[in-house]
Amino acid sequence: MGNSNIIVIGIIVITSIISIKGFNDQEFFDRYKFNIRAILIDKQWDRMIVSAFLHGDIAHLFFNMYTFYFFSSLVLNYGTILFILTYFGSIIGGNTLALLMHKNNPYYSAIGASGGVSGILFASIILDSQIPIGIFPLPFSIPGWIFGIIYLTYSLYGMKTQLGNIGHDAHLGGAIFGILCGLGFVFLFPNHPYIYFNPLYFLLMMIPLVYLVFISFFNDKNK
Repeated sequence: MGNSNIIVIGIIVITSIISIKGFNDQEFFDRYKFNIRAILIDKQWDRMIVSAFLHGDIAHLFFNMYTFYFFSSLVLNYGTILFILTYFGSIIGGNTLALLMHKNNPYYSAIGASGGVSGILFASIILDSQIPIGIFPLPFSIPGWIFGIIYLTYSLYGMKTQLGNIGHDAHLGGAIFGILCGLGFVFLFPNHPYIYFNPLYFLLMMIPLVYLVFISFFNDKNK
């Protein structure tokens, strides 16, 4: 097993250990979950990262870690340091967006590595626009850029409507950071053999994000 795989397995093992600890220790869980009041008022900034190691249940943990493992290999081609920066930067990016969106709700809480996983996933999609992605229960895979449009649109809709008990803000923030990292890899390593970047697919995938910027600017102008 190479050093890169050790990093991935290490993150999965540590996340699993901390998550299982949280399953059985409510005090520990409450201390490290993402919570607006604890972060902004009590200045417990460690929650911005540690909350990503907590999960609600085994299914939540498994889905995040399975996705993380499956898509990690493409980003690892650009080195362990850049991989780690992408993953943890996406966690911080996702939680930062959640913090901005919910700053007036001191009771808002969230958990999970979804921001970091979204970052790895979208960095992979930028690097290979046609990467096959399966969506349960469809019996076939779809190209990454189509998945990207669906995912970003759904996350945007979920964020605006507070759909379900899901941290759409963290998903979207992590995805945005992952997209920026993927673009950085494209420009830093233009001749890399594993880059299959398609500008047209990228522009189509950006439509939901452009809409987000537009409505945010429009809302600010009308306040």
